[in-house]
Amino acid sequence: MPGPNPFAVNIVALRRQLGARREEHRRGPLPELRVSGSAVPAGEPVSVDAVLESVHGGVVVTADVSAPWVGECRRCLRQVTGDVVNHVRELYEKDSDGEDTYPLVGDQLDLAPLARDAVLLELPQAPLCMEDCLGLCPECGANRNESDCGHVIRIIDPRWAALDALRSDESERTDDGRPQEEDLEGQEP
Repeated sequence: MPGPNPFAVNIVALRRQLGARREEHRRGPLPELRVSGSAVPAGEPVSVDAVLESVHGGVVVTADVSAPWVGECRRCLRQVTGDVVNHVRELYEKDSDGEDTYPLVGDQLDLAPLARDAVLLELPQAPLCMEDCLGLCPECGANRNESDCGHVIRIIDPRWAALDALRSDESERTDDGRPQEEDLEGQEP
């Protein structure tokens, strides 16, 4: 049975006066924070440092949301780690449809959906270990950041592929670029 929600905030006192403000600092794990290339490790806490302000019909939350992440470099497959930090400003309303604002239910405001969205939006889809990562050698699989395997990588622009095919026929051409004529002696017409 799960314990109490560390992201639930009682807002009874806050809602008594329009314009009232209160700081909240919450921290706890959120499950399943993953995108294609990275994730928040299971059990690692997400931190929310927020200012809640009572407004007509709801509460405005301005927050910095942060969490550690791990992933795999898209070029060399080395494990990469980092921290996501996202600054958000969102509205919680009683009659929220859940599309444009977050729901305000009773006397509780739940920062967990806001924290989840903020982290997922900032997790890198295709992380890099460093901006100039050389990746793996396509010939032997060696990590080119760690050693030079000696293989030369020739990058071919697909837009020029048809011309490269013509270049391979160079040995069959004369000095002036015309195709060589076949020796037809001894062949019947």
